[in-house]
Amino acid sequence: MFSGWGIIGIGMALGLYDAAFAALVRQHGLAARRPITGITLVGGFASTVGWPLSSFLIANWDWQVACLTWAAAHLLIALPLNFFFIPNLSKIDTLNDEVGDAYEGKEERCRERNGNFMLLALFGAATAFVTSAMAAHLPLFLLSAGVGSSAAIAAAALLGPSQVMARLGEFIVAHKFQLDPLFTARVATALHPLAGILFVAVSGLPGAAMLFAILHGAGNGLITIAKGTLTLSIFGAQGYGVVQGKLAVAQRIMQALAPFAFSLVMTRCGAMAGLYLTVTLSLIALCALLGLKRQTDRARCM
Repeated sequence: MFSGWGIIGIGMALGLYDAAFAALVRQHGLAARRPITGITLVGGFASTVGWPLSSFLIANWDWQVACLTWAAAHLLIALPLNFFFIPNLSKIDTLNDEVGDAYEGKEERCRERNGNFMLLALFGAATAFVTSAMAAHLPLFLLSAGVGSSAAIAAAALLGPSQVMARLGEFIVAHKFQLDPLFTARVATALHPLAGILFVAVSGLPGAAMLFAILHGAGNGLITIAKGTLTLSIFGAQGYGVVQGKLAVAQRIMQALAPFAFSLVMTRCGAMAGLYLTVTLSLIALCALLGLKRQTDRARCM
């Protein structure tokens, strides 16, 4: 069991949005924002489809059939899609390699001077903790906060649709009005603290849990897009995959830590303490975004 989960974990780490975003940027360059949003829009339905389908397979057959079905889907659907529908850009990669060394060193110094890389890393790590904590414990948090079981389950069920609707809205609005990714990221990060404040203010009223789930879900959905497009907007397309990989290290650590740490805080200090923790981390992430500066000297750094 542990060996299987370990291999699955490696595959999951290699198959998260970061890899897809890097492939899109390699293909489309600075024009990758729209397909990045499209990827997250489709990906938002993963749990909506995956959980019911898994439950159906287990109920009608057994867990082994469910596992083998998903394994077959990876091998017979996902793998061929990657092989046949992602263009072979080896020639472009060769050209990139010729200028890559000089660019990498200068751009690294540029990032160190303006501090943007560290601010993005802080934003990514803090929001990854909040996302992972809520994904693992949202129903339990709501129950511990005094919400009835039916309302808690109904609110948790709104998380996925809220993410998808927010991404769909971003897909339409950003294309029409050319929204700055930094603006979108700041709004998205502010939604969880807003959800927490409103939840405390109207706690006990009907719909409070649902309002919290909707706002948190919308913010979380937009943050996924922001983590892909913001790096592209700040640092450009050259070396995008390397930068995203470095940023992902702190995010994955916080993602792994969050479920245990959040449950520990709730157990020792109560549900509201857990909420205050996630709200504080979101505000820290928002402050990091407010400190970001445009890479106006990108050409000089290159």
